[in-house]
Amino acid sequence: MKNIAVAGTGYVGLSTGTCFADMGNRVTCIDISEEKINMLRNGQAPIYEPGLNEMIARNVRGGRLHFTTDYAEAMQDAEFIFICVGTPSGVDGEADLQYVRMAAETVARCMTHPIIVINKSTVPVGTGDWVADIIKRSQPEPMEFSVVSCPEFTREGSALYDFMNPDRVVIGSRSREAAEKVAQLHLPLRARIVMTDLRTAEMIKYASNAFLATKISFINEIAVICEKLGADVEEVAQGMGFDRRIGAQFLNAGLGYGGSCFPKDVKALQHMALVHGSHPSLLRAVIDINRDMRRWAVFNLRDMAGGSLDGKRIGVLGLAFKPNTDDIRESPALEIARMLQSEGAHVAGYDPVAMPNASRAVPNLHLAEDPYELAEKSDALLVCTEWNEFKQLDLGRIKELMKKPIVVDGRNIYDPAKMYELGFRYRAVGRSYAPESNGSNGVNGTNGKYD
Repeated sequence: MKNIAVAGTGYVGLSTGTCFADMGNRVTCIDISEEKINMLRNGQAPIYEPGLNEMIARNVRGGRLHFTTDYAEAMQDAEFIFICVGTPSGVDGEADLQYVRMAAETVARCMTHPIIVINKSTVPVGTGDWVADIIKRSQPEPMEFSVVSCPEFTREGSALYDFMNPDRVVIGSRSREAAEKVAQLHLPLRARIVMTDLRTAEMIKYASNAFLATKISFINEIAVICEKLGADVEEVAQGMGFDRRIGAQFLNAGLGYGGSCFPKDVKALQHMALVHGSHPSLLRAVIDINRDMRRWAVFNLRDMAGGSLDGKRIGVLGLAFKPNTDDIRESPALEIARMLQSEGAHVAGYDPVAMPNASRAVPNLHLAEDPYELAEKSDALLVCTEWNEFKQLDLGRIKELMKKPIVVDGRNIYDPAKMYELGFRYRAVGRSYAPESNGSNGVNGTNGKYD
């Protein structure tokens, strides 16, 4: 059993601390927010993550997991401290490291014995050296420590599974001894361990997220071309995905990526490249295409509504940036809702778990009790998040409740043929469906093939 401190109780910090506790370690999670810590002490997680509440409760009962606002208390017997604080985007897309700096300074002041400081937050290349300098300058008296980079690769909505079943664990440090100790901490996971230097470990994280974001933007660009040419992007993606060199993951056409990672990490990598004299043309294109998919949704709603959204009632199915989370950061749904409101539409939304967060983020967003209330007297529905609940809706009932049976499916969760048979005017991303009985005038497509 190891003694571990974790600074930050967001998605990364809370899942990291809880999982290490579940592996048999003694973990103390730290947060400057007393409200968060009080919630956690009462067994209530401040975020929604499937299975997290149960795992927290189990490890609190077992005496392995603790919560505090006091760094000194958490670090008293700790051999490791993970820095898992936020790194939001700055004005120019750069990563804002103010919380990392605060954590490093506080760690330095509270050290009473040698410790290994592990950067788990996604930070720009070179941050490990910067953190080491901050700790050295901020220590009341010199004390030995090492800095290790161990980036996280978990997905919101499946963070616990991803932590316990990683594809690899990346560890970078100037100290081989410290890196090996962190590797030993991860040995129970039985994962491939990649040992490298600090800067390479930091770059692996950014390069990985940028590549996945690129796959998403790539398939979305292909989807738009499919609409023009009458091809089906779902079948295109399936045909591509069978190639082991390509793989099927992240080839789902839709409204693009959102959340706390991809948007800020791609921007941060672009900013790093520009500052150091590179020309990140591909990263720019990834960002532009992602933004264009929000416009795709608004354009299609406007077109199907007769050329104007002014006064129209639009229902948005799904407000979180992805299913199985209540995270609304960079959510396509909320960005599109604001765009619709700017065109005079009356926008309502429904989400199984994210509505409290969404109501604070988008003024005048009406929240429905369920998808059927959302559909009632709506001029159109827009699918923004692929919750399983939405795939099981009684679509016949939805159609009867709507003022106009218009559905724009931004996540391709419905079968175009079925939607046509039910009498919907339906459009999906990159799916130019044309029923045989109707010649070239299909449900989805361009040049007269929309409806």
